[in-house]
Amino acid sequence: MSEPVRLAKRLAEQLSCSRREAEIYIEGGWVSVDGRVVEEPQFRVTHEAIALLPGASLEEPEVVTMLYHAPPGAPQGEAAAAVLSPANHAPGDLTGIRPLKRHFSKLATALPLQDGASGLVVLTQDWRVTRKLVDNAAAVEQEYVVDVATLISADALKKLNHRSSLNGKPLPPSKVSQQTETRLRFALKGAVPGQIAFLCESAGLPVLALKRLRIGRVSLARMPEGEWRYLPAGERF
Repeated sequence: MSEPVRLAKRLAEQLSCSRREAEIYIEGGWVSVDGRVVEEPQFRVTHEAIALLPGASLEEPEVVTMLYHAPPGAPQGEAAAAVLSPANHAPGDLTGIRPLKRHFSKLATALPLQDGASGLVVLTQDWRVTRKLVDNAAAVEQEYVVDVATLISADALKKLNHRSSLNGKPLPPSKVSQQTETRLRFALKGAVPGQIAFLCESAGLPVLALKRLRIGRVSLARMPEGEWRYLPAGERF
């Protein structure tokens, strides 16, 4: 019986290409082993049938950005990436990007949610997105809807729109409007953790739920809770 060898080596021999080109094909999801796509160049093979799929390209897969509709209590930071997989990829994703294993590694969370919130979370491999949302956070508007436990009075709304401070430091300004008797809309830039809940509590409005709908020009749209989609090339924050 043949000794097992790396898939990249076997594919390079089969296609008469370089080892690096074989690795690009494999990591790009273009190679099947006995009819099953394998994305690990180090995968060991012996006598299996190895095939290059139609449309195979030697272009290095680009870095990706994912938009996730996080439910309440979903993990934040690096742990948020662990809940993304092909299984909860939104069927309505129209980008045409094929989910690859490499898309689910080295993801950074940009602009974590306010404490206890649900809604739009951005996870990215793209340093340009990180720079836009993290380094320039003070210039990127976020939109939240907030459900509160009591009726919203005119005085409470006025107080919410007044500049406040937290732990002795001025808070970034926020634009607050009333949507229903018990629902508020916050639009704010450079938000600090816990800012929305603090402002609501200070106005006598205990928070029941917070949900982020938008970051910059990118919104949740109609993506169901618990699902994610890729950020299209033409969609900008």
